[in-house]
Amino acid sequence: MSRVTVPRKDLLAAVLVLTVLWVPSISMAGDWPRICAGTALAALTGAALVFNRRAPVAATAAVAVTTLVGAAAGVCQDPMLATAWCLYLVAVERGPRVRTLVVALVGVLAGLAAVTGVSPGLGTWLVVATAALCSAWLVGTAVGRQVASVREAERMRVQLEVAREVHDVVGHTLGVIAAEAGVTRGLPDASEAELRETLADIESHARDALEEMQGLVHSLRNPRPALSGLPTIIATTRAAGVAVHARVEPHGPVDAEVGAAVVRIAQEALSNVVRHAPRARCTVELWEAQETIALRVHDSGAPGMTPASSGTGHGLRGMRERAAALGGTVVWGGTAKGGFEVEARLPMRRS
Repeated sequence: MSRVTVPRKDLLAAVLVLTVLWVPSISMAGDWPRICAGTALAALTGAALVFNRRAPVAATAAVAVTTLVGAAAGVCQDPMLATAWCLYLVAVERGPRVRTLVVALVGVLAGLAAVTGVSPGLGTWLVVATAALCSAWLVGTAVGRQVASVREAERMRVQLEVAREVHDVVGHTLGVIAAEAGVTRGLPDASEAELRETLADIESHARDALEEMQGLVHSLRNPRPALSGLPTIIATTRAAGVAVHARVEPHGPVDAEVGAAVVRIAQEALSNVVRHAPRARCTVELWEAQETIALRVHDSGAPGMTPASSGTGHGLRGMRERAAALGGTVVWGGTAKGGFEVEARLPMRRS
């Protein structure tokens, strides 16, 4: 059985409205019929305020009706402030769509003034009520737009994160598969045993890609791959035919999110080597430098390769965005010795 929870601010609003705007008038009603009627109206008002988030429009209408009836009976001193609070909450979620409700409420107030005549006391009450309702709608609409903007920004951030994870997780393995298939196609005299071995490798990497895709949702909801996963990425690159020399220096503990970013950046950099310079020699270095963890991936290049052909677009941009989100940097480009180099530095944020 689910437990009903009431936001504390709604409970507080109900208590304030009843004790300040209803109880004093009810206590001075003078006769039991009015006291009983006022108590019933106050109870309905309190219930609507407490549960207004379950049916906000209905709650707003209910509070407006009980307030008007209570004011007419002389058992309520509320100049539509409780209604304005409910209207504010509706406007935050629905914005301009509640304009009709505001017009209807103001129209009721105008009709009340026309029917009863505007005495000095009633005139003040109507002015305050109209101002409260209009202000609640305007402020609620503005706040609602801000809330919607924040929600949209968060949605875009999550969408970008998912796209980046898909690219990083699957792109490396698919690049290895493409490289192996290309090498095999370039060997017209390959024996049947060699072809079978290559096909077995392609099948193995394809299964790896499938497993990575199946585990993508899990990886997004749970801690990212640890820095200890770097040797696996290097081994996969070697299986694609790239000669990789790894040099990992001792370093202190690295925050899990930072470690995952380092692994993803290395994965994308090595994927670029497989795609653009599969016969190059490659060096992967990892070391600690002044409270940062540094990664460098350098390849010797391939004939005719230029920095522009060494990986552009989503991959390199994704590396830079991933590092920037953690306060780090990624730079890349050709080197004086030839080839292409990617270097990343991220704060260790020690665990």
